[in-house]
Amino acid sequence: MAHKAGFVNILGHPNVGKSTLMNLLIGEKLSIITPKAQTTRHRILGIVNTNDYQIVYSDTPGILKPHYKLHESMMHFVDGALQDADVFLYLVEAGEMNLEETVIEKIKASGKHLILVINKIDLIDQTELEQKVAYWAEKLPHVPIIPVSALHKANVEQVVVNIVAHLPEHEAFYDKEELTDRSVRFFVSEIIREKIFLYYQKEVPYASEVVVEAYQESADIHRISATIYVERESQKAILLGHQGKAIKKVGIEARKEIEKMVGCKVYLELTVKVSEDWRGNDVQLKRFGYES
Repeated sequence: MAHKAGFVNILGHPNVGKSTLMNLLIGEKLSIITPKAQTTRHRILGIVNTNDYQIVYSDTPGILKPHYKLHESMMHFVDGALQDADVFLYLVEAGEMNLEETVIEKIKASGKHLILVINKIDLIDQTELEQKVAYWAEKLPHVPIIPVSALHKANVEQVVVNIVAHLPEHEAFYDKEELTDRSVRFFVSEIIREKIFLYYQKEVPYASEVVVEAYQESADIHRISATIYVERESQKAILLGHQGKAIKKVGIEARKEIEKMVGCKVYLELTVKVSEDWRGNDVQLKRFGYES
């Protein structure tokens, strides 16, 4: 059998479970996951290899109406994802009834294979599920509709079977040992950012960005220095907490997860700085790795 390889891009509104599904499909935690919407800000590639195929998955930010230059940059990642896929996974929640029609039209115009995935089916009963499938089948005729629960790992193998059936014959795009196109530094910053999303409320997580300033490796310990940027002095005070207790918790929990990822002890130093209105500043956004 000829070897297959291709790019599979995951699209959908914020908080429908794209990152949870991608992590499940690749068998590793690459995309950070929190209950809050708009957690994912970048495109992140995750690579699955077998003897017969290579699937390059791409998690993207949730499709939204931009309110900041940061949002515009996030939507650039989505636009890029519409250009280079062999298969599209469009994810909806079980209760969702609307699609981004312009996105669907672009996918149809590309002539590439589209799969509609209904996620979070654990939240509805069988009768509701049948109604949802019938609704989407009428709205998107000739498109495979696969109900899943990414959280409970239900029916996800059907998604993989459908993807592989529509991959083009091609040699591998990446070395078969590679898992992602991102660096360890990137994942360290994402882990820290995830903890901020988990432990803080309201505006602070959305106003925070993490930059790894230094990363020194030795045989028995990795020493990491990272800066968390926020937009206001008041946000900095909240992030630090009384006598620095809040930021200490972030550091402890992030360090534990980084140690699991790198397989050795980690010394993690966190600093908090203010970069006023960075979400609307082209220079700062570029520095933080976003496209203008």
